[in-house]
Amino acid sequence: MAKIRKLSVTTGIDWVEIPKANLRILCGCPADSVKFLMRRGLIMATEQDGVSFETGPNAILLSDVRLQNGQLCNLAEFPVLQMLYRQGMIIPDHPNNTGQKPLIIGHRDQVDAQMQYIYRGNYGLISEEEIRAAGVSAAQAKEMMRLKRRFAFGRIRPTQELLDSVVVGTDPVSLCKHVTIRRLEINRFEISYKGESVTVDLTIPRNATYASPYALSAHNVKREYFAVLHSGDGDGWDINRPTMGSIVMFQGRIYLVDAGPNIQHSLNALGIGVNEVDGLFHTHAHDDHFAGITTLIRAGRRIKYFSTPLVRASVVKKLSALLGMEERNFSEFFEIIDLECDVWNDVRGLEVKPVFSPHPVETTLFYFRTMWEDGFKSYAHFADIADIDLLQEMVTDDPDADGLTEEACRRVKKAYAEPADIKKLDIGGGMIHGKAENFRNDASKRIILSHTALPLTDREKEIGSSAPFGIVDVLIPTEQEYARKQANDYLMSYFPDAPPHEIRILLNGTILSFNPETIILHENEINTNLFLLLNGSVEMIHTRSDTSSLLSAGAMVGEISGLYAMPSTATYRTSSYVRALRIPVSVYERFVRRNTLMADIERIQENISFLQGTCLFSGAISYIHQNRIARGMDRISVNSGETITPPKGSLIVVKRGRIHRYFGNDDTPIETLAVGDFFGEDEILFQMPDLLNSTADEQATLYAIPGDLLLHVPVVRWKLFEAHEHRRNLLFSSLSRDGSIEHLVWQESCQINVSAMDRQHRWLFELGRLVAERLRAKHDREVISKAFDSLVHATEAHFEDEMELLLSYDYAHAAEHNDHHGRLIKQIKEAGNSLIDGGNPEAFEAFFRTWLIDHILREDRRYAVHLNERGLF
Repeated sequence: MAKIRKLSVTTGIDWVEIPKANLRILCGCPADSVKFLMRRGLIMATEQDGVSFETGPNAILLSDVRLQNGQLCNLAEFPVLQMLYRQGMIIPDHPNNTGQKPLIIGHRDQVDAQMQYIYRGNYGLISEEEIRAAGVSAAQAKEMMRLKRRFAFGRIRPTQELLDSVVVGTDPVSLCKHVTIRRLEINRFEISYKGESVTVDLTIPRNATYASPYALSAHNVKREYFAVLHSGDGDGWDINRPTMGSIVMFQGRIYLVDAGPNIQHSLNALGIGVNEVDGLFHTHAHDDHFAGITTLIRAGRRIKYFSTPLVRASVVKKLSALLGMEERNFSEFFEIIDLECDVWNDVRGLEVKPVFSPHPVETTLFYFRTMWEDGFKSYAHFADIADIDLLQEMVTDDPDADGLTEEACRRVKKAYAEPADIKKLDIGGGMIHGKAENFRNDASKRIILSHTALPLTDREKEIGSSAPFGIVDVLIPTEQEYARKQANDYLMSYFPDAPPHEIRILLNGTILSFNPETIILHENEINTNLFLLLNGSVEMIHTRSDTSSLLSAGAMVGEISGLYAMPSTATYRTSSYVRALRIPVSVYERFVRRNTLMADIERIQENISFLQGTCLFSGAISYIHQNRIARGMDRISVNSGETITPPKGSLIVVKRGRIHRYFGNDDTPIETLAVGDFFGEDEILFQMPDLLNSTADEQATLYAIPGDLLLHVPVVRWKLFEAHEHRRNLLFSSLSRDGSIEHLVWQESCQINVSAMDRQHRWLFELGRLVAERLRAKHDREVISKAFDSLVHATEAHFEDEMELLLSYDYAHAAEHNDHHGRLIKQIKEAGNSLIDGGNPEAFEAFFRTWLIDHILREDRRYAVHLNERGLF
C-alpha cells in the first residue's frame, strides 16, 4: 500500500496526504480552493467526543509565483480559517486542538506575503495611527480600536502565533517526522516519506485559468434605468453559489458591489464584459468580497473604485501585501473616488451613502437611491453586518475597556433599521455576521436574505426571500435604448474627427444578439460584416500562436480582415450572451475613405494584427489604446549574436527570431524569447535598468513600444507586473541552482558600477555568507547572533553612506530610497530572531537572495545610472 496519497483536485490544485505522519497538504490555494476540497470529499463533517467539526488539510503548499495567466495563485485566507475554526485547531478544549498549528510551506517571499496578507485579512488596520492616517479623528480611532480588539478577543495577534511555516529550498527540508520537501525547479516540488516520493507541479498551462467550483447558467440581462442584479447570495463556504454580491444598474451603467472569488465566471454568465464595468463599490477586505479585485485590473481602462478612505486603506494594505507592490501603485490600476461616510454622495446622478458597520476589518454598508415620480427608489446592501444581540453584549461604560459605547451601539441599530425598497442582508450568523431575526420588524418593502450556505429556515422565510443568481429587481424600468447610445459613444471616441452624420451611418446597422458559444467569425474566413461589441464577452482564439483572450465591450471584430478582404487570423466565439452592432464592410470601407482614414489604417494594420496575436496585447484593450500603441511602435532589426540596446523607456516585443537572455557573464541563458514575447518591463514599471542582457540568437526583428503608451492600460500594466514577478523568480533560481552556500559569493554581475558602493555590497555578501555558514554548521545561538548583528550593523552603516552619497548628488528618488532602507532594516531585524531561533539556513539564504535581487540588483542600479551620468563610477 502506498505511503503517500496524491490526488489532482483541479487545475492548479493537488492534494498530498501521508496518513501515518498525520499530514494533509493542500498544494496550491487559488480562490475558492476550500470549495474544491469540499466537492472532492477531502473536507467532510465528522464528530468526536460529541463535538461536530470538519476534516481537511493541516498544511498549505504555496505557488512560487504570485500570478499565473493574470490570476492570483496564493489566497490562503479561507483555507487557514477552515483549519483554525471549522476544524477546531485553535478552539480551546476542542478535540482537534492538539497544539499543532496550520503549516504554510513555500518560498520565503510567498510565505512572508501570505503571513502579512492573512494578518491584514484578520484585522485590517491595526493601530490608531493607521486609522487616523485614513482621515479619522483621534477620538474615533480610539473607539474603533476598542471595538477591533473586542472582536480580536483582546489582542491583535501576529500571524506567526497562529501558523507555523517552512521555507523550501533545493535541499530537502523537514515538514514533520520523516517527511521532507524540496524544490526541483520553480513551482515543482518533491515530497518524500520513508523512501517514497511524489512530485507536485503548481504551474498551470498557458492560456489556462483556475476553475470555478460551481457551474452558472447563462443569463441575457437587459440594462435598466435603476435595478439590482443579484450576482451571489452564498458565503465563502458555499460550494454551489457565488459569494454575496450585487450589481447595481443605473442609467445603463454597471456598478459592482464587492468583488468576490471567480467574479470573471459570474460576469461571463451574466453577459457582462469587464470593460462594461463602470465602477466597484467596496464594503470590506475579506476574501469572499475582495478576491476578485484583480479581475477588474484586467480591463482596458482604470475602473472607478468607490469606498470610504478607511475601507480603501484596509484593502490597499492587504492587496499590497499579497502582490508585494507599493501601496501607491493601487491608483495606477483604479480610479479612486473616495466617499464620505454617513452622507449621500452624488455618483453621476446615483446617490450613495456608506454607513459604518462593526466588523473585525473596516466595513461599510451601502445605501443607493435615485429620485423618481413617486419619490426616491432605494437599495440597501448589508454585507458582513453584526448580530445586534452580540453587539449589545460588547457594550461597556468603561472608556478603557474593549468594546463599544451604548451610544455607538444605538447608532448602528439606527443605521441598520433605515428602510429601503430592497434590502439585502448578511445572515451568516456567528460572531461576525448578522441574523435574520434582527430584521423581523424592518420597514423595508422587500428583504433579501444572503451570505449563507444553509437553506433558509421557516422563521427566516417569514422575514425575507432569496435572490438566486441572475435575478433582477427593477426599481425604475428603462424606456431608453442604451446599446445604441453606447455604440455612438464608442464610435465618437474612435473617430473624433468624423462628422456626427457620418457616425450615424455606421450606427444605422442592426444590433444583433448572439447566444453563448456562437462563432461570430471563423479563422481564415473573409468576412463581409464587422461587429462592434456592446455587451458580453467574445473569445479570440489564435490556434497558430496558441493564444486566446477575452474581448469585451468596445472591441471591433473583423475590422482589418474585412477592410482588406483578408482571411481572419483568429476565430471569434462568444463566451456569454453578446450584443453587437453589425456594420457591413462595404459601408465601413466607404466611411473610412470619405473621412480619409484609410492611409492611417493601412499604416498601422500590420501592427494591429501582430499585437492581437500576442499574449500581452490580446484581450480587453480598447480600440483607442490599441491604435495608439500600433502607431507608436518602431521596428528594429538585429543581427545574429548582436547585443540588444533598447531605446530608453521602451518595451521590446519580438516580431521575428529568438532572443537569449543572460545574467551577467553567464554562458547559459536564463530564458529564450520567441515571437510575441517581450522584455523591458522593469524600466517601464519601476524606472530600473534591466538586470538581464539580451542577445539575438538569429537574425531578428523587434518592435520598440514607448512605455508611456502602456502604463494607462491596466490590463497591460498587470501583465507587465506578472512578467516582472516571473523574471524575478527566474533570476532567484539562477542564483540558487543547488541551494548551496557558494551562491552567496559575490559575482561581478552583481556590481552596480559605483566602486565605493560595490565594495560595501561585497562586504555585506561576505557577512551574509558567514551567517549562513554558521546556520548550516548548527552553531549555538550566541555565535549565530553575533554574526547576524555584524550583518545588521554593517547594513545600517552602508545605508547611511549610500544616503549621504545620493543627497550630495541630488538624486530625485533619495527619499523613496531611504524609505526602502527603513523597511529593509525593520524586515532584517524582525526576521533575525526567527531565523536565529529556527536555525534554518535555507530560510536565511532565501531571505538574503531576495534582498539581493530586490534591493541591490534593482533599487541600487536605479540610482547608479544617475551617479554614472554625473561622472561617479
